[in-house]
Amino acid sequence: MRSAERLLARVLDRLVRQGTLALTFADGTTRTFGTPAAAFPDVAMRFADARVARDTLLDMRLGFAEAWIDGRVIIEQGDIMQVVTLLRHNTRWEERRDLAPPSPTRKLAVRLRHLAKSFNRPGSARRNVAHHYDIGNALYRLMLDETHMQYSCAYWPRPDMELAEAQTAKLAHIAAKLAITPGMRVLDIGCGWGGMAIYLAQHTGAQVLGITLSAEQLALAQERAAAAGVADRVRFELVDYRDLATRGERFDRIVSVGMFEHVGQPQFTTFFRACAALLAPDGAMLLHTIGRMGGPGRTDAFTARYIFPGGYIPALSETLAASESVRLIATDVEVWRRHYAPTLHAWYRKCLAHRAEIEALFDERFFRMWTFYLAGAATAFETGGMCNYQVQYVLDRDALPLTRDYMAEREQALLAG
Repeated sequence: MRSAERLLARVLDRLVRQGTLALTFADGTTRTFGTPAAAFPDVAMRFADARVARDTLLDMRLGFAEAWIDGRVIIEQGDIMQVVTLLRHNTRWEERRDLAPPSPTRKLAVRLRHLAKSFNRPGSARRNVAHHYDIGNALYRLMLDETHMQYSCAYWPRPDMELAEAQTAKLAHIAAKLAITPGMRVLDIGCGWGGMAIYLAQHTGAQVLGITLSAEQLALAQERAAAAGVADRVRFELVDYRDLATRGERFDRIVSVGMFEHVGQPQFTTFFRACAALLAPDGAMLLHTIGRMGGPGRTDAFTARYIFPGGYIPALSETLAASESVRLIATDVEVWRRHYAPTLHAWYRKCLAHRAEIEALFDERFFRMWTFYLAGAATAFETGGMCNYQVQYVLDRDALPLTRDYMAEREQALLAG
């Protein structure tokens, strides 16, 4: 074994305590790490060359991911979801309280690199969105629920729900919080393929404008609204939220689901200032976003390079600080601790079921990259530091009922209807 392989073996010996990893290095040496344990997978993999150990040590996530994408990591027992699960579940976020903080110099360097990539001005924001969402609607049709095509966390009040049912529950949950009445004007910032806008038009009688920066999403959203028979109540536009705010329009309700993660940390206050300008004085807003359980952090190199360039997962503290600066009043905060994990597992299973079609659309390298992304994301919500936040905002403290009772009542009525 080379020095990098010996060092990696020492790291894995400390890291993998429950469950087992049988690793065959490039020279044929096999080491087994950990011990069998209930609820922890047993996996086996092989490194095709000695560089895999070195690349992994240089960046545990990006280095290993790229070796996996290139086919230089061969999984011989289990799959990539189980490999990532084994590693992540041995480092539960709740148990990592004794980690030493980074040095001030390293902390500043990481911060500066992150900020340099996070200035999502309108032009770069469009390019970043296109990187992820304009790769073709065909992939998302294969992966997402067929009913709503929701590419965001579903809501699982029961673990035995189907994906489409859980996505419907999410839409009803959000619609109930917004207390929409017929004829209200609703803005959906980051509307995706139109599922939220269509649902609100169908079930609340609202007039909805959905905005996106993805041309692929726009075309399919318009097609889906027409097929649902709500094209007279729903329209979609390819426009940046900042440009929309300059037009002087006002909306009774604003909803944004899974878009705030793409705003970029330096633009948080700009985002909320635009929302405050777009919201009617007696209006209400619901922000649904992935969030960090701890304080502010940074986007890992794999995600920044392959998945969401310019993206950033916010801490609740920095989200509220930005909204407070424009006097948006947070009237309700809900923390979804685990709901995204079963959502991501459902997407992962659908990708496995459609592997041949996905590889025909792209190639095997893309399939490996995409399933690594889903595996990492799923485990981040199971035992990592990620969750979802739903924050309700108003400009006037009396804009909504004073107790939460109305939410449950409206939610049950929507689900029953």
